Amino acid sequence: MIAMVRQHLLDTLVDLRKQDNPMPIDRAKAVAEVATVLVNSAKVEVDYLKVTQQRRGAFFEALPAQGGAT
Repeated sequence: MIAMVRQHLLDTLVDLRKQDNPMPIDRAKAVAEVATVLVNSAKVEVDYLKVTQQRRGAFFEALPAQGGAT
């Protein structure tokens, strides 16, 4: 999941820098806001894992393949 978030953010940066067809700023801001929420939720999960002395959490687990296949 976290790798997917990073890749989408990097893709957004690439789209913003395109000279011929840049991503609209409002769309880039929306992507950044969603990314911030995801990062904050991951931080909360890490804190929860520390408090409950767990080593794994759902945010850092791989997502299942589309179509329900694993």
